[in-house]
Amino acid sequence: MTNDLKPIRILMVEDNYDDVEMIKEAFKEAMVYTDLSVVRDGVEAMAFLRQEGSYLQEPSPDFILLDLNLPKKNGHEVLTEIKNDDELRIIPVIILTSSQAKKDVSKAYSQHVNCYIAKPVDFEGLIKVIQSLKDFWFNIAKLPGR
Repeated sequence: MTNDLKPIRILMVEDNYDDVEMIKEAFKEAMVYTDLSVVRDGVEAMAFLRQEGSYLQEPSPDFILLDLNLPKKNGHEVLTEIKNDDELRIIPVIILTSSQAKKDVSKAYSQHVNCYIAKPVDFEGLIKVIQSLKDFWFNIAKLPGR
């Protein structure tokens, strides 16, 4: 729950700087107490999750926000690696992407994504999405690492 003093550790995998800044601001507006780490591509995401290279000291996230359109390794590839890894598969993964294509949604759920959300087109919509994530994932659902 977000009312304990420990922040929710979130890994955001997003290459668009403007989207990162808007999502950070939406977390503030929704009053979500986070320890937010951001990586910009799929290779970096897997290094972070496996605590490799410069990520040796990074704690495992409670939650992953994953874009599909990423350089080096796309979100579907990252999701497959996460869900095929015995240690990582328990971390909830939420796809937050601009794609509303049925094939992307179906593929993500076939890869065992926990939730698929199309990015809203405006900031108010993004705040509503973050508030909904907070209400469900941080206040109702029990996260495995908490």
